[in-house]
Amino acid sequence: MKKSTFLIAGKHAVAEALKNPKRKVLKIFLTEDSKKNLNKDNQDLNLLKNIKLFYKTKKELDRLCSKEQLSHQGLIAEIEHLENTSVKDYLLLAENKKNLTFVALEEVTDPRNIGSIIRSATSFNIDGLIVKERSFPSESKLLYKSASGCLEHINIFEVSNINTTLKYLKTKNFWICGFDKNGSKDFTKHDWNGNNVLLFGSE
Repeated sequence: MKKSTFLIAGKHAVAEALKNPKRKVLKIFLTEDSKKNLNKDNQDLNLLKNIKLFYKTKKELDRLCSKEQLSHQGLIAEIEHLENTSVKDYLLLAENKKNLTFVALEEVTDPRNIGSIIRSATSFNIDGLIVKERSFPSESKLLYKSASGCLEHINIFEVSNINTTLKYLKTKNFWICGFDKNGSKDFTKHDWNGNNVLLFGSE
């Protein structure tokens, strides 16, 4: 079965997709200058080997991103989705791992906000992001641009129901930790030993 494809834009998003052995990159639309910069920044990796390249002007690339009005930085890639892993399957694979931490998003739908959360999550070595499959903008150029390549480095669990997933994780000895701007407890002083889910609510 042929997988659906979509476009992503931005030097970090495209470069990290090219570095990810699990990600299939079908085509790259780029300027001559962006190719030189990509090769310069990744001299030993030969990222563009066996990739179909289509040279475009900046204006031509602008048109491919006209709907989102984002800065493509001279690089746009056509990619396939990664294989989805379920939370249950991941827990089976990680059964010997201690102190698992997931981030769950409830009614957070803005691609820029999700991308920023993904960047922060990867910097803190979060094990996975739990999102509602119907509201997750999985093919958004804005999401990939905002995440700055970090989508290639975190597990994304798309689920049909967040609450059902959280109830299941409770049975697996996970603590569910909600965030509230008016909360009285400093999360940096919380004991994060054990398995935890950090739940972020609506924007």
